[in-house]
Amino acid sequence: MQLVEAKGARIPLVGLGTWELRGRTCGRIVEQALRLGYRHIDTAEMYDNERDVGEALRASVVGRDEVFLTTKIWPSHFAPHELERAAKGSLARLRLSEVDLLLLHWPNPRIPLSETLGALCKVKQMGLARHIGVSNFTVSLIAEAVRLASEPLVCNQIEMHPFLDQSKVTAACRAHGMAIVAYSPIARGGAKNDALLARIGAAHGKSAAQVCLRWLVQQGIVVIPRTSRIEHLEANCAIFGFELSAAEMAEIGSLAHRGGRIVDYAYSGSPKWD
Repeated sequence: MQLVEAKGARIPLVGLGTWELRGRTCGRIVEQALRLGYRHIDTAEMYDNERDVGEALRASVVGRDEVFLTTKIWPSHFAPHELERAAKGSLARLRLSEVDLLLLHWPNPRIPLSETLGALCKVKQMGLARHIGVSNFTVSLIAEAVRLASEPLVCNQIEMHPFLDQSKVTAACRAHGMAIVAYSPIARGGAKNDALLARIGAAHGKSAAQVCLRWLVQQGIVVIPRTSRIEHLEANCAIFGFELSAAEMAEIGSLAHRGGRIVDYAYSGSPKWD
C-alpha cells in the first residue's frame, strides 16, 4: 500500500472509514479489509464501534504494527482532563496501549484551543498516541493550532470529493506540512451518479467511484471511504493500476460547486468554512 509521509507519520493512502459500521458487520468488514491488504483503519469515539474495531484487529492475522489506526475525540471532551480521560477510554475499548493517530474530531469554540491542544500534546507525550492531528479545521484554525501545539500536527481530516472546493484548506495544510485525509471521498455514493466521472471511468475500465478516489490519491490525498459491502472494499483499493491525465484531473476539479458540502455539523455549530 502506498504511503503519505508527514512529520514522521507514514499514512497509507487508502484506508477504511468505519462510520455507521457496528457489531458483527463492522468486525467482518474490518477483518476482510485487512485480508485484502488495507493497512489503515479509521474509527472515532463518536462512532460507538471502537470495541468492534479492536476485536477485528485482534482476530486478524495482520500484526498490530502493520496497521495504521486512527481514532478521534468528540468535542464535548475537549477540556484537558476530559480529553485525557477520553483518550484512555478509547484505548480501553480498542484494548490497545496506543493508537497511531489521535484527532480532534471537530472544532469546539466553547473551550480555548490552547487548552485542548495542550491536552492533546500531553496525551502524545504520555505515549497514548504515536501522532496527533485535527479534523474539520479551517485555514485560520489550522494556523492557530500549529502555533499552539508543542508537538507536530500531522494531518487535517476533512470532507473532500470533486463536488466540494477545498483548495484553500488544502493549500493551508500543505503550507504547514500536514497530510490531508479525505472522508466522504465519493460524496457518500454521489459519485456514481455523475456523468463526467462515469465517462472518464469508462475510458479506463473503472467505475465513477474509482475515478473519484484516484483523483484524490493522485494529488497525494489519503482517502478513507466507508463501505459495508465486500465488493466495494475490493474496488476502493483497486485504484493504483491507472492514471488520470492532466486534462481529466482538471475536468474533475471543475465539478466543485456551491452547496457541495455534505457534512455540516459541529458540537456548537460548524465553523465558518473557507
